[in-house]
Amino acid sequence: MKRRILTTSFCILILCGAVLAALSITGTRQQLTLTEIINARRDPHIEALLDDMTLEEKAGQMFMGCFYSGTPSPETVTQYNLGSVLLFQPSFTDSDKPSLKAALDDIDAACEITPIIAVDEEGGTVNRVSSSPAFRSEPFKSPRQLFAQGGMDAVIADVHEKNALLSEIGIDLNLAPVCDISTDSDDFMYSRSIGLDAEATSEYAAKVVRACLADNMGCCLKHFPGYGNSKDTHKGAAVDDRTIEQLEQSDLLPFAAGIKAGAPAVLVSHNIVSALDEDLPASLSPAVHRLLRYDMGFDGVIVTDDLSMGAVSSFSPTTSSAVTAILAGNDLLCTGDYASQYNVVIEAVKNGVISEERLDASVRRILSWKRDMSLI
Repeated sequence: MKRRILTTSFCILILCGAVLAALSITGTRQQLTLTEIINARRDPHIEALLDDMTLEEKAGQMFMGCFYSGTPSPETVTQYNLGSVLLFQPSFTDSDKPSLKAALDDIDAACEITPIIAVDEEGGTVNRVSSSPAFRSEPFKSPRQLFAQGGMDAVIADVHEKNALLSEIGIDLNLAPVCDISTDSDDFMYSRSIGLDAEATSEYAAKVVRACLADNMGCCLKHFPGYGNSKDTHKGAAVDDRTIEQLEQSDLLPFAAGIKAGAPAVLVSHNIVSALDEDLPASLSPAVHRLLRYDMGFDGVIVTDDLSMGAVSSFSPTTSSAVTAILAGNDLLCTGDYASQYNVVIEAVKNGVISEERLDASVRRILSWKRDMSLI
């Protein structure tokens, strides 16, 4: 596994066996510069790839294209040099294992740099794959249901089964686990969370990450910095007014545990967390990304939630949300509007709004992740 950069708080945890919940994530720590974090991930093979890439290829690597109505053609993926492809339920409803595997193999073969093929297969209410009988006899249960029936052992056994199915059909990344803490049935995220307190949810996050790494399946902690009791950001803005102390004692802990376990990616939510940034959704907030990148020492890939969602539309015009997201600190931009956003990012680099060095920093992380998954 790649070398991880840890905050002082994490180092104290390892050396002293302290309880993570007792530590202040934003307390005294060693400050990491952007250069130090970038240099820690440098690899001659990755640098050679970067040197040979055009601006267009680099920009494309930063997009996770959302394909809501079916599996894309190889031509679409190569036209925009997409670094990742996110599939939704229609890709599985009208297909079967051999057919989908063949279609994904065709995409891989057409691309000079293999894209990450991703899905949301959380279990319970979010099952893109197993909702189709052609892929599994019944949908995967939610982590909450599994834990109630058989404890953490049942949850992790289910993770391994998911990973085996996804690998079989050519999926590289499951956008899970959900690290949000929700014990109130009225919360939007209630059914998708494991339904445990901060300590147990932290254990869950760490164990899922380790299981995915063991199975060579990509995983992604979500929805940073914690969804709390926020309403559905698919439809509009949601505000979380809790204090930073409340976040440190609860919602941030599962992400810290997942990062310590080696999580390669973290997905940032669209809710406004006023203790960190009163004005911008977390996904577009430099302050939230500084917390994740510097304070918590995360050196992997930061992914946006879908930029097509209603919660970001009023904060950044549709044609420039990708630029805003990059300037905030994101690496991989999840959006169904990849076609126009791709061109806007290229123009932003040409016009000096985004430096090519900034693009390189993100593409380097993405390529490093692909290397770790044996995709390149």
